Amino acid sequence: MIPLSFAQRRLWFLAQLEGPSASYNLSLALRLTGDLDRQALVGAMRDVIGRHEVLRTVFPAADGQPYQRILKLEECGFEVAVADSTAAGLTGAMAAVTAEPFDLAVQIPLRAQLFALAPDEHVLLVVIHHIAWDGGSLAPFIRDVSAAYAARLTGRAPEWEPLAVQYADYALWQREVLGDEDDPESLLSAQVAYWRQALAGAPEELALPVDRQRPAVASHRPETVELSVSAETHQRLAALARERGVTLFMVLQAALAVTLSRLGAGTDIPIGTAVAGRTDEALDDLIGFFVNTLVMRTDLSGDPTFTEVLERVRRTSLSAFEHQDVPFDRLVEELAPVRSLARQPLYQVMLTVQNNGPAGGDGGPRPDSPRLRMSPVPADTGAAAAKFDLDVLAGEEFDARGLPAGLKVTIIAAADLFDAATVERIAGWLVRVVDTVAAAPRTRLSAVEVLDEAERRRLLRDWNATERRLPVGLVPELFEAQVGRAPDAVAVVCGGVELSFVELDVRANRLAHYLRAQGVGAESVVGLCLPRGVELVVAVLAVWKAGAGYVPLDPEYPAERLTFMLADSRAS
Repeated sequence: MIPLSFAQRRLWFLAQLEGPSASYNLSLALRLTGDLDRQALVGAMRDVIGRHEVLRTVFPAADGQPYQRILKLEECGFEVAVADSTAAGLTGAMAAVTAEPFDLAVQIPLRAQLFALAPDEHVLLVVIHHIAWDGGSLAPFIRDVSAAYAARLTGRAPEWEPLAVQYADYALWQREVLGDEDDPESLLSAQVAYWRQALAGAPEELALPVDRQRPAVASHRPETVELSVSAETHQRLAALARERGVTLFMVLQAALAVTLSRLGAGTDIPIGTAVAGRTDEALDDLIGFFVNTLVMRTDLSGDPTFTEVLERVRRTSLSAFEHQDVPFDRLVEELAPVRSLARQPLYQVMLTVQNNGPAGGDGGPRPDSPRLRMSPVPADTGAAAAKFDLDVLAGEEFDARGLPAGLKVTIIAAADLFDAATVERIAGWLVRVVDTVAAAPRTRLSAVEVLDEAERRRLLRDWNATERRLPVGLVPELFEAQVGRAPDAVAVVCGGVELSFVELDVRANRLAHYLRAQGVGAESVVGLCLPRGVELVVAVLAVWKAGAGYVPLDPEYPAERLTFMLADSRAS
């Protein structure tokens, strides 16, 4: 049996964990303008599925272990479904197709539907599960579909060179090269040892400015915000990258880490990023899932300047790239962090930077065919899932001269944690930080301003406009008044115990009478050595009702400290 690649195993495991889900469905939409030969298109798609074995592979399990079962083309049952649609209804129709889960055990990881908008206008939607696809698969897919369609128009099969290897060969090769984790001389053991040291002591969960607590199980519902970085800032970032000997990715990673730190995430910021994983040119022509994930840990301790942060990021990144072969899922298995259905292990913030090439092109092959113009169109089906707390995707744009013309950034946030307005604010804060460090890269971390003037005024002045007339009286008197207004309202809740205001009043009165009988009164100080809870609230209120003050004594404190506090306060 052919094993799965390590990256595939992770997605297979997630599919078993989550159940049927479209979280890892990817979609590609092509607008077909002109004289479309539907039969030739179906033939071309079947040719491509026949050429790339991974597109006709299912992933059953034997004794709990998944394996690759490569189907013959005639076993796939692949057809291109055809449906009429209008321009207005296209997005919803594509969303419905994209949102349908794959059963990886019995279904090949690809389906296609052709939407007919007019006799000379069609949209081909291809939905592929991530287990068989990554960003590097787009170029060979478009190239092979175009070549196959052109050949099928002439009534013949495409004449292309056989692929040097198939994805199954890569999965076997990967295990052979990495070796056994039990072998201390293996590449896998060496790289795991590096990551064990590199990630030692990293925060288990990054503190982010969330709006609500994390649920027990993530829903993957997204809140998406798009933002732009100006051409001027883009040019400054590119110049800074050249000057400091770093990549634009490293500059943006440093800026994102600074932003998160200024928002309260601390000075140890782990950020995930994807690497292509196509380490041999024989893999360049293959469709498949080669991408790997690295965890880049940014050290912001000591109030560094941004240029100092860049140097730290550069050292960390270069070292990480030298140890990129160990698959992320295997790293998770080896490091054994606390696992949760609510969040990603090892990192919760992802950064991806794409270079779109000069003149705003898509950087990929031009899929033109005789009598038919193919043009990629946004497959905005609304099916994008929030796989991370924050997923930041940045794309470079260039003008006709090849000069930096701005950055287009998309932030996909987990709706479980963030309101849409908060994601908007995070986007604004990130842009502000990027603008700041691009203009003044020697700015220290503590001097980077995240808030704009309106936000600062709202925090410091509007929300702190607390001038108001307060009721006159002592706390016991104010409490008695509240008991009279709402006796049955809930006053305190802790550990499953709930007291109304009148119940709390009765219990506090009973204890206050007891204290008075013990001689407690004005000028007395009572020590309260109680854990936090309902009893502590009752005791505080009772002491006040008796006319005394209290000294809180934490039961967790050492006995010597409690003895000193009692003596120093002269508490009874």
